[in-house]
Amino acid sequence: MKKSNLKRNVVLSILFFLPVAFLLMLYPAKHNYIPLDVVNKNVAEMDGFIVEGEQIQFKDHITVLAFLGSQPLDKAIAASNLKELVYDKFKGFKTFQIVAVVQQGTEDQVEALKKEINTYEDLRFWHYAYGTEAQIEDLFKSLKTQESLDDFMSTDHVFIIDKDVYQRGRLDAREAKEIEANKPLTQLFSYDCIEVAVIKNKMSEDVRILFTEYRQKRKGNFDSTSRRAQDLKDNDE
Repeated sequence: MKKSNLKRNVVLSILFFLPVAFLLMLYPAKHNYIPLDVVNKNVAEMDGFIVEGEQIQFKDHITVLAFLGSQPLDKAIAASNLKELVYDKFKGFKTFQIVAVVQQGTEDQVEALKKEINTYEDLRFWHYAYGTEAQIEDLFKSLKTQESLDDFMSTDHVFIIDKDVYQRGRLDAREAKEIEANKPLTQLFSYDCIEVAVIKNKMSEDVRILFTEYRQKRKGNFDSTSRRAQDLKDNDE
């Protein structure tokens, strides 16, 4: 009887711990071998844009880039989602920043937007960059995207720019189940701030993966050969 109970307990222990051990092995593998793809190396810098108080740039920062255009107050929902689901999560990292591009002459609307989305939290890593219509168009055109600016020089989609001023995204944005089902390839170059699920589940995760990549690089653990084989090859053609 004792042997039977012992055998049962051993089997139950194995059945319990085996899935846990398997998940623990998969977790680091996911982030070591599937880094966030470089989708574009031709992103323009912030030269010429006016930012209150300081000069900002993409170089040496992990940047979330938004285009709020000539009617920034109309983008309050997108901005609020970005603030609550992304900024609040990563604001503790010194190299992280959100850059919201707005058109010159919208200072009053920007002040109203600040009151709309700001709380008592530290927003020193959230910058409003003022530019002309031409400057905004040039910056947007330097990005790889399937979206376009509307008549107010704005979009609900935001972009991830890394420390080397490269645009990051997903060359294969399918979920595991979609890959198993052989669903058509989808790509992710930007993130829709109106879609809470996209920002919360995809963009937030992708920013975290990018931070993980840089942390591994500092420790000498990042293997650049682990990138997907078609990383920039297909995108530069």
